[in-house]
Amino acid sequence: MPEQPQWSERTLDMPPQDPWAEPPTSPVQPRPASAAPPQPSPFSSGRAAVNPHPRTQPFAAEHEPTGTGWPGEQTPQERHSLSWHIGQLRRGGEWSFAGLLFAFVCWGIWAISSDGDLTAPIVVFIVSVLVAGGLFALSRLIGRLVLERQFGRVRRTARGSHVVAGLFLVGVGIAHLQQTEWVMTAFNWVAGLFS
Repeated sequence: MPEQPQWSERTLDMPPQDPWAEPPTSPVQPRPASAAPPQPSPFSSGRAAVNPHPRTQPFAAEHEPTGTGWPGEQTPQERHSLSWHIGQLRRGGEWSFAGLLFAFVCWGIWAISSDGDLTAPIVVFIVSVLVAGGLFALSRLIGRLVLERQFGRVRRTARGSHVVAGLFLVGVGIAHLQQTEWVMTAFNWVAGLFS
């Protein structure tokens, strides 16, 4: 019994089948010497060149919900890990840190210039930092309610909340400087030079 060709050998040697093509002609008969040479076959025997590693990656589209499904069914919310949330809260933190540093320096100038017990200035600074933290949390809550739920935007950073907290701390620092007598005297003297 002759050996059967493998599947790949059988399919590669066969020309493609076209349902609308003309039926195949009979096998080639020896032609007379005076006849015109036959046209070469468009099919050649051999193996197709297959690139096992294509140069381009297949295009993958992101899934977009179509709105189909049971009535009233909501799409499940994407759950993120705690480290993802902490990383999101850290983005933009340079604004809060800059405001905190400015407020601390201004508070230090005011506290040193007060010539008294430092208990009250320390309590004032701690309360100021706690209020800045509360403003940060409040602005995050407002952003969640307005931007995420009302407008459907995804927030990837906490930059806006950090800016709000940083601006508050800069205002606290300026208020401390306004309560320092020698700083205001120097400020008024410099401002008098330009007026």
